[in-house]
Amino acid sequence: MATLQVYNADKEKLKELEVSDDIFAVEPREGLLYEVVRWQQAKRRSGNSSTKTRAEVAGGGRKPWRQKGTGRARVGSTRNPVWRHGGVAHGPKPRDYSYTLPKKVRKLGLRMALSAKALSNRLLVLDDYAVDEIKTKKVRSLLDRFGVDSAVLVAEHDDTTLRLSARNIPKVSVLPHLGLNVYDLLKHEYLIVTESVIGALEERLKP
Repeated sequence: MATLQVYNADKEKLKELEVSDDIFAVEPREGLLYEVVRWQQAKRRSGNSSTKTRAEVAGGGRKPWRQKGTGRARVGSTRNPVWRHGGVAHGPKPRDYSYTLPKKVRKLGLRMALSAKALSNRLLVLDDYAVDEIKTKKVRSLLDRFGVDSAVLVAEHDDTTLRLSARNIPKVSVLPHLGLNVYDLLKHEYLIVTESVIGALEERLKP
């Protein structure tokens, strides 16, 4: 089994932690990681182009002139697309860019991203973050101690104190373990977790 070093907040080695090879020693495949990131970005994308149809443009409730006998073409509304101030025919509307990706592929992508961090020694396991108050300086000093500039910190649950302490630090994100994803793992250089998070990830991602 693969092993990871466990440190305390002062960068002192405490022990070695055995982890599952099925999650932290999977050979990464660029093509699969690309597909997962593309799926995530498509889900986050929002189509905001919108035009008004003849039914949505203000006005046009009255028929401009009678149907027959005027010598002019028949018209039912002054808001038809042919007229000035009319609606738009076949114009863009907000659309959903998301699509489905098999759950097995998504889980495999996350295992590969975790393995990539572990194999490149960019996965740091701490016994505890030790942030008991909202203090950016504490998180910044913790990162400086390990020589980390870009990282995603993962907590077992939604840690508001840690999240608010790190929100003003560039290139640093805080996520609960259920929110950990391939895009954020690849975006940041380091992954920092606690020992309890490792157990939660193994339970969540076991094949």
